[in-house]
Amino acid sequence: MSSQQPPDEPVYDDRVYRSPMAIVTGVLMLALVAWLCGDAVLRGEGGTRWVALAIAVCAVPLIVAFTIRPAVFANDDRLRVRNPFRVIELPWAAVDTVRAGYSAEVLAEGSTYQLWSVPVSLRERKKAQRPYSRRGGLTGKGLSPDHLAGKGLSPDRGRAGAAVDGPQRAGADKVVDELRELAERGASRTGARGDVSVRWSFEIIVPAVIGAVALIVLLATG
Repeated sequence: MSSQQPPDEPVYDDRVYRSPMAIVTGVLMLALVAWLCGDAVLRGEGGTRWVALAIAVCAVPLIVAFTIRPAVFANDDRLRVRNPFRVIELPWAAVDTVRAGYSAEVLAEGSTYQLWSVPVSLRERKKAQRPYSRRGGLTGKGLSPDHLAGKGLSPDRGRAGAAVDGPQRAGADKVVDELRELAERGASRTGARGDVSVRWSFEIIVPAVIGAVALIVLLATG
């Protein structure tokens, strides 16, 4: 009698990871471009209008690509990374690991893909770990147990508190922990099998190139 593999649990909605600060920055930059280029188009004369249009056509896709567009979508079966110029789809079975050093990255099939929407802040990481370092440093600064007892402190207070609470985690590190947990849990799922696929985002690249070429031509012939 052949054994049957139990069916996978249902796949729930994607978890979406984006950078709110990047989105706010992108909206402000788009508003600035619209104001400056719009004013040049309405009030400019001669070739100024065309130059302003070319700048807008080139700048808007690039601003969107690097600020509003980046996102990471994760569910029980796969990870989809939307970077400025590419979309990478990675089934969990193909993912080797997810890590955060100076940037958040996913390693799969011998390649490394950066997670643009999960920025790593070394300052935030240091700030998050500071309270843990202070608690753990009570007995690590040359203070004897007798001295701590005389101050009304338990000799193991710092170490015990640190062990119970654990170090605080920066935002990017928390996201990476969640993605790593999803990868470990989903690697054995039937729906998580397959190869990594990479698609170039021509809807971003083509307008930016057209705007850049038009701007070069206008400046060269103006």
